[in-house]
Amino acid sequence: MSPSATQNGESAPAQTHPNPVYLSTEPSEDFDWKVSLKGKVIAITGANRGIGLGLATVCLANDAKEVVSLDLFEPGEEFAALQKANPGRLSYLNCDVTNEESVIKVVDQIVAQAGRIDGMIANAGMTKHQPALNFDRPQLEQLFNLNVFGAYFCAKAAANKFIELGIKGSVVFTASMTSYRPNRAAPSAPYGGTKAAVRNMAHTLAMEWSKHGIRVNSISPGFVRTQMTYYVEKSPDWNLKMQYYGGMPRLADPKELGGAYVYLLSDSASYTTGIDIPIAGIVGAW
Repeated sequence: MSPSATQNGESAPAQTHPNPVYLSTEPSEDFDWKVSLKGKVIAITGANRGIGLGLATVCLANDAKEVVSLDLFEPGEEFAALQKANPGRLSYLNCDVTNEESVIKVVDQIVAQAGRIDGMIANAGMTKHQPALNFDRPQLEQLFNLNVFGAYFCAKAAANKFIELGIKGSVVFTASMTSYRPNRAAPSAPYGGTKAAVRNMAHTLAMEWSKHGIRVNSISPGFVRTQMTYYVEKSPDWNLKMQYYGGMPRLADPKELGGAYVYLLSDSASYTTGIDIPIAGIVGAW
């Protein structure tokens, strides 16, 4: 029997379903169009050092109300110095992003202590540069657990909290230029695979969560000067490579990435979702 037919053969009225509730991302008429994070609480994974710490610095410089670092390791001197320079605005919560329960717990803690959460930068990650034939399964699992599953758990926990609180939140993933093309200077097929997964995930989550007013984007950095990449500039053929490949012949300071993250986290990006922004001054070297 057709679901729209009655037992006596007469047509029954078609069932109607209420339209899903959409949380509008449209700015109000009196919106201040300055790109700013004023009043926003931002969580950044892996912000005790490296790229994450640089992003925290730029978010604080752009008036974020509070920045919370979610990290597995204790913060060091650089974090302490930034914390001292921004009293009451930078904190740290111990978190294992590869454990979904740990992520949910710290997101709840952020809301308990700050009253809200407006943005999640899923930045924590790792790399390992070696020939593809040398990777074993435990090494692959370590990369994918942190770079892909960890990023997904953070995005999901933040999205659930945004929906619960009725906040038009923003998720920004740290992808990589290796999600587009191989890193010829220091190849790692599995790392590139994890970052390609993250970049694609951003597109799909943006589509799924737009009805909730949640925006999801990613940033793809090139070479950035961190504890994981400092050796690159020390390579004896670095200058020769730069002459051959072109582009800006240096590594980026992590803070040079921050402007793009601030934009994507801000209300000024209210119509920006599902994109990736490459930031790679030496893109020719990839």
